[in-house]
Amino acid sequence: MYLDSGVSTAVKILVVGHFGVGKTTFIGSISEIEPLRTEEEITEASIGFDDLSGTPDKTTTTVAMDFGRLTLSDEIVLYLFGTPGQERFKEMWEELSRGALGALVLVDPERLSESFPVLDLVERFGLTYAIGVNHFDGTPVYPLSEVREALNLPANTPVVSCDVRDQRSSAQALITLVNHLLSLTD
Repeated sequence: MYLDSGVSTAVKILVVGHFGVGKTTFIGSISEIEPLRTEEEITEASIGFDDLSGTPDKTTTTVAMDFGRLTLSDEIVLYLFGTPGQERFKEMWEELSRGALGALVLVDPERLSESFPVLDLVERFGLTYAIGVNHFDGTPVYPLSEVREALNLPANTPVVSCDVRDQRSSAQALITLVNHLLSLTD
């Protein structure tokens, strides 16, 4: 699916988060093209490196990036880059963050402590961000104000609930980030 010749603005957005939070699923739910995925089977080699306790049914993992595209208007297209969530792949973040306008940070409310290294990297690379609190089946729903407090977020950082499996919910999280980015240019 090719871009319309009238598209004049391309915006790079990162979709980041800890291991198993739903980055690949998010991009798959919202991309207008078949996403590029670099998923590999989780093998015994990951023992001691990847904590599967929060995602016991996970069988694959992103080893480079996910890529998707979303056309917002006749002139603007978003390029979505999903980063790997494991600590061992953080060197890729520097390359992926170059030229990015902002990041959607996905968090699992049951594993918030795993989000701190991700937030550190996002801030280290100077990316403006919004938080998407991904709700999985059967997980409790916490007030967003409690998630904000637990993550020690600045007051102006948007926090939104989402279900990355649902296109509309994923779109709302992305809209929240884009609106936040636009508010900073006024």
